[in-house]
Amino acid sequence: MRPALILPLILPLLALAACSPPRDRLAGDTPPQTVEAVDLQRYAGLWFEIARADHSFERDCQGVTAFYTPQPDGTVGVINRCWKNTLNGELDIAEGRARYPDPADTAKLEVSFFGPFFGDYWVIDLGEDYSWAVISEAQGRYLWILAREPQPGDAFIEARLADLRERGFDTEGLIFPQQWASLEAMPRDGLPAAASDQPSSTQ
Repeated sequence: MRPALILPLILPLLALAACSPPRDRLAGDTPPQTVEAVDLQRYAGLWFEIARADHSFERDCQGVTAFYTPQPDGTVGVINRCWKNTLNGELDIAEGRARYPDPADTAKLEVSFFGPFFGDYWVIDLGEDYSWAVISEAQGRYLWILAREPQPGDAFIEARLADLRERGFDTEGLIFPQQWASLEAMPRDGLPAAASDQPSSTQ
């Protein structure tokens, strides 16, 4: 397998390493407000990328998913998957870990795929049933809409975009990757064995 692409959680890390960061999508200088708290056990499991801001390290990625697993030491295991160019393309997998810089603030994590280097992962919106989430970071340069289902529907997408615009985010030019027709249609390659029986944690 060739070197893994870095998917929804890497944030500014590659920007520091080799490329210019994307433009700031958030009006003003105030960081986005996060949700009050995130229950990691409910947040764990499989997520589908529904939309993302354009950036080089996910270029041409389709069918993007992220899988989060709480670890005994309080960190979170991360598996990101991307199919190159089409849903039938080559699969790339990146494995990393997330941690809480402040354990009292469970909506703000840091994620690493490169040794000691971490990037911010802020949960700025979250469905009450943990069926969807919106992720950004302090400067609003990175943005993702995630859902537990690969096809959440146009009404869901429009609602999330409207909320983001109301909060001062520029949603023009967001990328909506191809996704699987259903959860059952999604390949399980690269996921933990237990994920086949429990693909997400929404209860």
